[in-house]
Amino acid sequence: MGKLVYQLGIFLLKTFLHTHALFNQKSKLSVQGRKNLFSELETTLNGNKRPLVWFHCASLGEFEQGRPLIEAFKANFPEYFILLTFFSPSGYEVKKSYEHADYISYMPLDSSGNAKRFVKIAEPKMAFFIKYEFWYFHLKALSAINCWIFSVSAIFRSEQVFFKPYGKFYRSLLKEIDHFFVQNESSEALLKGLHIYNVSITGDTRFDRVNEIVQTIQPNQKFLKFADGHQLLIGGSTWEPDIKAIAPFLQQHENWKAIIAPHDISEQNLKIHESQLKIKTIRLSKIPNEIPADVKVILIDNIGMLSQLYQYGTVAFIGGAFGAGLHNTLEAACFGLPIFFGNKNYQKFQEARQLLKIGAAHTVSEGNDFNLQLESQLQEKKLSLMSEKARIFVNANLGATDKIIQHVTPLVHQIEKS
Repeated sequence: MGKLVYQLGIFLLKTFLHTHALFNQKSKLSVQGRKNLFSELETTLNGNKRPLVWFHCASLGEFEQGRPLIEAFKANFPEYFILLTFFSPSGYEVKKSYEHADYISYMPLDSSGNAKRFVKIAEPKMAFFIKYEFWYFHLKALSAINCWIFSVSAIFRSEQVFFKPYGKFYRSLLKEIDHFFVQNESSEALLKGLHIYNVSITGDTRFDRVNEIVQTIQPNQKFLKFADGHQLLIGGSTWEPDIKAIAPFLQQHENWKAIIAPHDISEQNLKIHESQLKIKTIRLSKIPNEIPADVKVILIDNIGMLSQLYQYGTVAFIGGAFGAGLHNTLEAACFGLPIFFGNKNYQKFQEARQLLKIGAAHTVSEGNDFNLQLESQLQEKKLSLMSEKARIFVNANLGATDKIIQHVTPLVHQIEKS
């Protein structure tokens, strides 16, 4: 029954994508990107004599999580052909020219025929699925050719379907994985509760990626000049309720400025941000050669800059937790920023809970609470302590990539001998 429900779900997904593609650009890209998937992969791999390793990421966030491992694998085993696939256009369209993969493609929708054809063409020796990717037919097809299958930076919670009485079919997916590299002890315990013992606690590879950004980033002189002599708040992936929380503080503190990167950079949402702030604001795309002296807020109206912005900050307010879910806190923590976010929807994010526990982050309620809390931290001179705790937290969690490479190295050598 579980398998039938799963197949029905895949069929409905395919139907939805093709219907939605008629009027939605993202779905259109998803359908078009898969149109010639097999023929293009066959052409690329025709005559390939190199062993192939397959990395699969659902989208851009998972790619950033898997990126340190991809690059470490390439550095350690340059003889391998690296195949990188995405499920979502938001990953593929942004990273289709990524230089450390030999070929980048969409992953075919999960059906028996698609999976067998894909695996027959690629013939991977190893496959790495980042975080939450468990596709039944592809896992079965990989197992059938004795490909090593790994789940990377996996994290499990008791409320997931794998651990429910009705989750037998989904538990069967987990049995196909040769080894799980999990983020924490609770994930390991949940798997062992299912009699799955091929588990290592390696941590989250995102720490390695974000730390790499910190080590290699180049400052922007325009932003440095904007921040000079002021305290600077960085708003990361903000929504309207986040701006409502931030605005009173900025309005009442002359020595503070802000750089804010909204979650949604549509014209409508940018106007909402500007109207809520009620202080002199300029969009990044509208900045002349010099930022006008009376500007207090720069609104980032492009995608992809946020991780670079935290280097200029005094504190960070991370958006999303008043609504859809908290955005990434690790980037701000890596730069040693004290972190604030809403108090409603953050609990499922492990690093957010940990940052709260050690005192590197605080939650705020809607209204004037952020203003009051930050004023209190400033008066008690606690921001430097929060900053130190954030840095210690990040440093303690580095090294997941190296642990995974150490584990797979003997297997690579074993493959070479076979």
